[in-house]
Amino acid sequence: MPAATPIAVSMPRSKPLRLGFLALTDASPLIVAQEKGFFARHGVRVELHREIGWATIREKIVYGELDAAHAPAPMLWSTQLGLGSAACDVLTALVLNLHGNAITLSRALLEAGVRDAASLRDHVRTRRNQLPLTFGVVFTYSSHHLLLRDWLRTAGLEPERDVRIVIVPPAQMFRNLAAGTIDGFCAGEPWNTLAVREGAGWCPTWSAALDHGHIEKVLLVTRRFAETRAAEHAALVRALGEAAAWCDEPQHREGLADLLAEARFLNVPAKVIAPALLGQFDAGLGRIEAVPDFHVFHRADAGVPAVAKALALQQALAAAGLLPAASAAYPDLPRRLFREDLHREILQSQPVPHEIA
Repeated sequence: MPAATPIAVSMPRSKPLRLGFLALTDASPLIVAQEKGFFARHGVRVELHREIGWATIREKIVYGELDAAHAPAPMLWSTQLGLGSAACDVLTALVLNLHGNAITLSRALLEAGVRDAASLRDHVRTRRNQLPLTFGVVFTYSSHHLLLRDWLRTAGLEPERDVRIVIVPPAQMFRNLAAGTIDGFCAGEPWNTLAVREGAGWCPTWSAALDHGHIEKVLLVTRRFAETRAAEHAALVRALGEAAAWCDEPQHREGLADLLAEARFLNVPAKVIAPALLGQFDAGLGRIEAVPDFHVFHRADAGVPAVAKALALQQALAAAGLLPAASAAYPDLPRRLFREDLHREILQSQPVPHEIA
């Protein structure tokens, strides 16, 4: 295929685009695109808005208070179908990262003999006449929820029958685990490592091991934004794609941890953020696990919103009972939500970017 011919694009002068994110390591492409000049290079002005939880991100997208957001991939389905909120026509043309999550359990469970999913099952069965164990996930429609459910089921535990699952914003997971209001959680970094470093928890497994190659966050926009502000949307996709490539370069990872640590972003020490970024995940109990693909931002075509992956994700949501009917009822939805065609169109019509000053 011949190289795409660069085209010059004149970006309309308007208010800055409002991009939402949560305090998570996988927000790195947004933060890097802003701080390292990738947005400016593509002629788009952006304001980053740190939000407290995914429900807030969803509502602000639906009601137009954000133009785009860092969001869990399954949120596309819940927003499109109006599950838990008003329905809104949405899509993604860029995957922001793969993996990045872990399951963290309390020290109390460790002291009770839990070491893995099988020993957790045995412990749960000794508690039949007690209140069920409570686990936190960041959002109902998230990979975290699917990963936790699948992990429990590998040991014969049924989420609705054997344990209680509640929604807790990522940045509040550690505090809730330390306070004993939850017994474990599935969340993104750096909140697992923080729980480990503060002595509140330990990690039996992580998402790269549970479902290798799973899509984590996407750039969520409304269909109206993608169509009526197509040039700005395309600039976002290009800039964030370049920022994701920057994030995946090993020589940038330590500096990235320092940047993310700033109070306006994650507000967590760089020494907590860095291990997973460097592929040396601190799972607790003195275990430093070599997980070079703990965070994947760009390599292995990570950024492509492949329709095949969307179909697999829709099937997983249906199997978990998180869609109102069988996935067969929505045969065209994966292609409408994961715009692989738009992703390739944007990248093949690459404009001449502005130079970074």
